[in-house]
Amino acid sequence: MLRLVALASSAALLAACGGPTPYQSGASGGYGYEQTAIESDRYLVSFSGNSLTERETVETFLLFRAAELTVEQGFDHFVLVRRDTESDRRTVTTGDPFYSPFGMRYRYFHPTYGWYGWRDPFWDNEVRTREITRYEAQAEIVFGRGPAPDDPAAFDARDVISNLGPRVTRPETG
Repeated sequence: MLRLVALASSAALLAACGGPTPYQSGASGGYGYEQTAIESDRYLVSFSGNSLTERETVETFLLFRAAELTVEQGFDHFVLVRRDTESDRRTVTTGDPFYSPFGMRYRYFHPTYGWYGWRDPFWDNEVRTREITRYEAQAEIVFGRGPAPDDPAAFDARDVISNLGPRVTRPETG
């Protein structure tokens, strides 16, 4: 019975990791948004996505969190003082071209006959190489009251929430 419970909880954990990062707090060390107060009207906001989360989604969720935080703090608009999106690219290769189920790990090439051994290291179907990219967006924002100034870096918080809200995916509750 204990094995069944462990298997079910492992399956639930894997299912939760199976898609793009939803709009959620990442305070527990996972993916999502985080914010740090710098001054009473200035915050550093970030959103970190997993390798299945696209750059546009990460940047949208960052703006949405900035707008939500602005309203939560009792302000009407925010100004982006600094904004940056970083990418972390890695190349991952799975499989071992020199692996043999019988424990033999030899290869040699004969000019007439080609590669000898259990598998051809250049044409092996079980070796996969792919690039994984993760994005994290950060912004320093300053809150303000009243209408947003006529500045491309200034945003009306309620308008941002209204316009971006339909594009925000929240975690599934089960």
